Amino acid sequence: MSLDMEKLKTLAFRMLDDVGAAASGALVLLGDRLGLYQALVDHGPVTSEALAAKLGLHERYLREWLHAQTVSKYIDYDAATETFSICPEQAMVLANPASPVNMAGGYWGISALYAAEPKIADAFKTGAGLPWGEHSTCLFCGTARFFGPGYRANLIEQWIPALDGVKEKLERGARVADVGCGHALTTRLMAKAFPNSQFVGIDVHQPSIDHAAEIAREEGLTNIRFEQGTAQQFNGSGYDLVTFFDCLHDMGDPEGAVRAVAERLAPGGTLMVVEPQAGDSLSENMNPVSRAFLSFSTMVCVPASLSQPGRAALGAQAGEKKLSAVIRAGGFNHVRRACDSSTNMILEARRQA
Repeated sequence: MSLDMEKLKTLAFRMLDDVGAAASGALVLLGDRLGLYQALVDHGPVTSEALAAKLGLHERYLREWLHAQTVSKYIDYDAATETFSICPEQAMVLANPASPVNMAGGYWGISALYAAEPKIADAFKTGAGLPWGEHSTCLFCGTARFFGPGYRANLIEQWIPALDGVKEKLERGARVADVGCGHALTTRLMAKAFPNSQFVGIDVHQPSIDHAAEIAREEGLTNIRFEQGTAQQFNGSGYDLVTFFDCLHDMGDPEGAVRAVAERLAPGGTLMVVEPQAGDSLSENMNPVSRAFLSFSTMVCVPASLSQPGRAALGAQAGEKKLSAVIRAGGFNHVRRACDSSTNMILEARRQA
């Protein structure tokens, strides 16, 4: 067998670059945990010695971290003064938690993927699933921080207004169930924005519900409550809006989950389904966004679905066509794509006569 040496070289260097990126992820976690990116915002340009003194850190460790981050082009270096700094664009991605493009927090979720690898290797052999609750707790905070910037930037100002009449209902006062809420950032964002409405966050994972309730109390939100439940079995009826944020594809029986929503909506109510951005075929998903989502899907989303009755395993790149078919099969005869962001598609579903 003859080898195409240029093709081999290209792949080998691509993998070497990926090895560097994977190893750099641990350094991003260090920078996030120790506040190093924000310190560069506050004190840069700065030498490693001066920054170590300001932060009370060991200079030799910090110097190696700064060198590695410079080579990754995550921060800047001035050779003439031997100082390190972070430009506004780098700060938006790494230092500013309110930035819509902040990426640092997502690396906590990536750390959970590596921790779960032995379990997923066994699942490849047996076909068994792996529930979210059996992953490292880093997955929960990492997921909240990865999706959080997009939710903060888009949910209230873009996504809800794109739904037919929903914003007006929420302003007047509506009943809302946020199913699969996790740490409930979405539930809390909506509760803050629409104080006349009542919200319930529902999740199967009790520790996430407990954490969400604690944050809501700290934020002084009185129009929100939480309960443990599955997407197929949760309390209440007469909801004006039910939401699924990046979770329908994780469910073992997504059609059953949608059907449960259809039974609990008030007349004229709306189902809002937010899912990862994806085309309807693999050839449409040959891009960096899909690369990230497919990796998480292999390690988290498909195993989660295979751990539940139904075992549908839609995956995080199901695409609009497949998702819309599931929603229609669950009892909704009107499904449309209301809007998009760079990482998400927003589907609106109604039952119309």
